[in-house]
Amino acid sequence: MKRIQSLLVILFLVLTPYLGSAQTSNLFQKLTELFPKAEITAIENLEGYSESYQLILDEPLDHKNPEKGTFKHYVYLSHVGFNKPLVIETHGYNTNNIKSEVSTLLSANQIAVEYRFYGKSRPEPLPWEYLDNDQAIEDYHNIVTKLKQIYSGKWISTGISKGGETALIYKSKYPNDVDVAMPYVAPLINTQEDPRTINHDRTVGTPECRAKITAFQRAVLQNREAVLKEFAQYAEAKKMTFTEVPMAESLEYAVLEFPFSFWQWGGKCEAIPPVTASPKELFDYLNDIVGVRTYNDKIYFTYLPSYYQHLSELGYYGFDLSPVADLLQIVKSTSNDRFAPKGVAIKYNPKYIKKVRKYVENKGDKILYIYGGYDTWFSCSPTPNPKLDALKMVLPTGSHSTRVKDFPEKDKALIMETLSRWLEIKRIAEKN
Repeated sequence: MKRIQSLLVILFLVLTPYLGSAQTSNLFQKLTELFPKAEITAIENLEGYSESYQLILDEPLDHKNPEKGTFKHYVYLSHVGFNKPLVIETHGYNTNNIKSEVSTLLSANQIAVEYRFYGKSRPEPLPWEYLDNDQAIEDYHNIVTKLKQIYSGKWISTGISKGGETALIYKSKYPNDVDVAMPYVAPLINTQEDPRTINHDRTVGTPECRAKITAFQRAVLQNREAVLKEFAQYAEAKKMTFTEVPMAESLEYAVLEFPFSFWQWGGKCEAIPPVTASPKELFDYLNDIVGVRTYNDKIYFTYLPSYYQHLSELGYYGFDLSPVADLLQIVKSTSNDRFAPKGVAIKYNPKYIKKVRKYVENKGDKILYIYGGYDTWFSCSPTPNPKLDALKMVLPTGSHSTRVKDFPEKDKALIMETLSRWLEIKRIAEKN
């Protein structure tokens, strides 16, 4: 009898790893059935998940004409349970497997979807005619439709900035795909150069702070040659090249960008250097706020799709030249079209986002908006009709990095209570 018991123990120890693999492969098997042409690879789990996979999909370039071909589309699935809520993060750019705040708050499954033609999902050469929001929304819709066959819980869409804007576009096109949309710091921009952003930067904060911003901009350009030397040393140290947008031109764009970025990212007025600061101090602060790396050749190439989208459908902002117009030597236009792909025809459709805005402001129930009041993009935020069952939360002095965790306890409680009600689950304990 003891020998039999010993054999059973040994058998259990031998088989346990394989039993675990069998349980793990249950999800893998379901994914291979749902996405038979995909490359599916197990990846390291984020905190709180039992299984995680990278899926490389053969996504149609044109959903209306599949014969046009496909591209490799990267998505990342993190699993905790088939009956748990599932968060789809509609990234606006490239992504890796990163856990969203919403997924943490809800202890939810997560599918992080890279936007078509960004990051690893970028074909070369890039077929610009298929880079539009309707095609991207079809990407998300098809993924959600398939995963709903195995995930029975509530669905929540989320995204940050352009990703949040994408979540709103998605909601307007397929209202029933998700139960709740929770976009962060998402603008809905009216024109190619939405004047609300400049009006925001001219009125936000105090007059004294805005005067310091203008004085700083002017000080940089008044010390142009010395600051450019600091710029060149920085570029050399970081092994950056500036052939597409030369350094002298990049410096002017950084100066024009400065007010937008200062308020967007929550700059501190007391940290702005005085006009008597050294060229290194001027350059370092400009770089801290704007990030001159934005204009180097590598990043220029990375964000070509973004500028194409902004100038064709999404709209964007323009530069306010007036504070430094007399000091500019190169930049004469207020437009961001300098950073758009060359040789590509771009025609702006002013009706696209207006239609999205009309839907979310008048029909967009169960949308929870998160904004920072100082953020320049807050000026382009939608205003939901008070009759809607929607919630717009604004942290008055918050920036573009505003998250639920940054709100006062009373506001966090309201956010969690609202999510609990919408998702028809017991009150969610807010997680730090």
